[in-house]
Amino acid sequence: MARDTVNIRILDREYQVHCPPEERPALLRSAEALDARMREIRKAGHVLGLERIAVMAALNLTYDLLETERRVEENSALAAELARLDAKLGDALARLEVRDVAIRAPADEPPGV
Repeated sequence: MARDTVNIRILDREYQVHCPPEERPALLRSAEALDARMREIRKAGHVLGLERIAVMAALNLTYDLLETERRVEENSALAAELARLDAKLGDALARLEVRDVAIRAPADEPPGV
């Protein structure tokens, strides 16, 4: 598998990372997001040192990821419940239509039949 060497810059430091060519755009976006997050932490001034800033950024990003996964699971559960209710409603409407046809059928027949 071919690998590209990609130069990324995070918090004013250069890093070389190897990745498959098709993953290069995602790697660059990830590096930009990490750089932005680390700059926010450094700018706040509560955390000193590159390693501590990196750990705080990793914790923040991991929290965001886990929260997003929780929301996806919650949305999946809601979607399943909506599908179940939709099917139940469809069944009820179908039964009403059948009953409505059965009630109207005798009125549509000619007298004496």
